[in-house]
Amino acid sequence: MKQEKLIIPTKKYRGETAVVSARLPKTMVDELDRTADRTGYNRNEVISICLEYALNHLEEGEEL
Repeated sequence: MKQEKLIIPTKKYRGETAVVSARLPKTMVDELDRTADRTGYNRNEVISICLEYALNHLEEGEEL
């Protein structure tokens, strides 16, 4: 029987960090926590992954 390898991705950001505070809807925090539980990441890591994805896919448009 072939055993699968456990692959743990390395963290992209290392070194200096900054604390940022944000108010989020309770339902969003609950969803972040469920995602963290399912994936094995902590809430902070899930938020960082989501923000990185959003920034990498952001298109600046005209003002509303």
